[in-house]
Amino acid sequence: MDAKPLQGFGGAGVLEIVSDDDGNTYRAAYTVKFTGVVYVLHAFQKKSTKGVGTPQREIELIRDRMKRAEEHYRDWRKEQGR
Repeated sequence: MDAKPLQGFGGAGVLEIVSDDDGNTYRAAYTVKFTGVVYVLHAFQKKSTKGVGTPQREIELIRDRMKRAEEHYRDWRKEQGR
């Protein structure tokens, strides 16, 4: 229920969970874009005090890991004969 689409990834391709605890904010980004698997792309503590958005360096890391997840999934499917 706490997951929402992460902006900049075209809809619900990448979801983000935000959790606040004792004055700290933690975020996790994952994708369920691929049948039968979930890829956790990144989890981190948000340290910036400017704005509520996800910092650009974190977005770039998530974007890179999404590309790697797509490649991994494609290779895995080939190995499975699908």
